[in-house]
Amino acid sequence: MSQTIIDALNKDREDELSAIIQYMKHHYEGEGMESPAILEIFKSTAKDEMKHAEKLGERIVYLGGTPTKKTSPIIEGGDLEKMVKDDLAKENGAIKQYKEHIKLAIQENDPTTRLMLEEILSDEEGHADTWQTTLGIK
Repeated sequence: MSQTIIDALNKDREDELSAIIQYMKHHYEGEGMESPAILEIFKSTAKDEMKHAEKLGERIVYLGGTPTKKTSPIIEGGDLEKMVKDDLAKENGAIKQYKEHIKLAIQENDPTTRLMLEEILSDEEGHADTWQTTLGIK
């Protein structure tokens, strides 16, 4: 299979691994009057990202590659609102990247990877919607 697809999936995996860490840090460190509900969203979203990283790793191995253990940058610090904004930005970046990688899978005639990425994209759009709703963004 195409090294281009494997490289793209490893980039996605780096971002998912960093999202897991970022969300769990926010789960542990978030404080404030509205924090209990939001902290649980951080935790459940981290679990979703773990499932994404697992799917990506399995697909990479199937395609003959080695799943990365590296992470992309993790955004730290700030109050609860900043954490949510940082997470929304990470989700929006993931949405853009997954759309690009779906196009790549189509070009490479890899419908299985395309389908997997479309499923992950749907989850990421749901996460972005949650953060937009939390922030009151339309």
